[in-house]
Amino acid sequence: MLSFIRSDLNNLKAYTPHPGGSSEIPLDRLDTNECPYDLPDNLKQKLAENYQELIETNRYPDGSHFQLKEAIAQYVNEATPSANISAINISVGNGSDELIRSLLIATCVGGGGSILTATPTFSMYSILAKTLGVSVINVGRKESNFEIDIAAAQDAINQTKNPAVRVVFVVNPNSPTANALTSQELAWLKSLPDDILVVIDEAYFEFSKISVAEELNQHPNWVILRTFSKAFRLASLRVGYAIAHPEVIINLEKVRLPYNLPSFSQAAAQLVLNHSQDVLSFIPEILKERSKLFTTFAEIPALKVWESAANFFYVRLTDEGLKLIGKNSQDEGLNSLMQQLKNQGTLIRNTGGGLRITVGTPEENERTIERIKGIFK
Repeated sequence: MLSFIRSDLNNLKAYTPHPGGSSEIPLDRLDTNECPYDLPDNLKQKLAENYQELIETNRYPDGSHFQLKEAIAQYVNEATPSANISAINISVGNGSDELIRSLLIATCVGGGGSILTATPTFSMYSILAKTLGVSVINVGRKESNFEIDIAAAQDAINQTKNPAVRVVFVVNPNSPTANALTSQELAWLKSLPDDILVVIDEAYFEFSKISVAEELNQHPNWVILRTFSKAFRLASLRVGYAIAHPEVIINLEKVRLPYNLPSFSQAAAQLVLNHSQDVLSFIPEILKERSKLFTTFAEIPALKVWESAANFFYVRLTDEGLKLIGKNSQDEGLNSLMQQLKNQGTLIRNTGGGLRITVGTPEENERTIERIKGIFK
């Protein structure tokens, strides 16, 4: 109806966030891979004091992010000493989503290139590319372990012209399937030519402890993305960062919006980095719960579950599960299971042909198990 809107947006489906608003029953929000615990009270109090004493709301935030970049570089080097990262290797965004968008603007917009992804994977790569008019090439994965179909990916790169593939996006571990990159996938990424940008999203690094940070010096065409929204408990404040060659960072800084990260978000990110041991102290519990959940899910005949290197699981229904739930197709069955769990108070996400279930608190996980078993009795 509005002729000034780009016609290609008619066919674009926006990202669907988790349900907001009020609910008649308490909800276990296991659909967005967040940390199940808020910041410790003493740190929230410290943030409140920072807001009162240090932040002038009538002033723009620090547009250089310099102090935050220094703190991030120190954190990266502590986790991976051989990475040798400094502030000039860091760009900070309003969540990783802004950084993904900036990377697309810097590489592909205006007919500069296409992107390649292996599905299922994080949907925002394709959504953001399409909003910018960038072509998306999708290849599949092996169902046994969700490794990228490398032969198909390489063929797609060789055959895609006008515009050629300029960016390859991967998640390590992948979302929603929770598998880490294999040695074969890493070898393939290393073999890609320097005129293709390789974006390795390490959103779940704190849970997997898997990183390619030490490889960056050898691969100036690689970028690592990370976030404070998961293990660092700052999902509401939207802070992400990229680690890359200084020349890549310079160009990301050119295309990002000025003053993109509010002062309060910067203060919160610096605070959790300064208290990272306390903030990340819940992770051993999550890993223990992850192990318990996998064992339990694997014992339910109605479910097919894959091992996880992150803080969530990817689950599908077996033929027995479809029969018990009274549905003929996987999609119908998954939607039915998701809705039945929602009605009982557990939110999970149907994405990429399966259900993604976040590892929550021990109490939340116990309720999830009881509810799933109850549905399949």
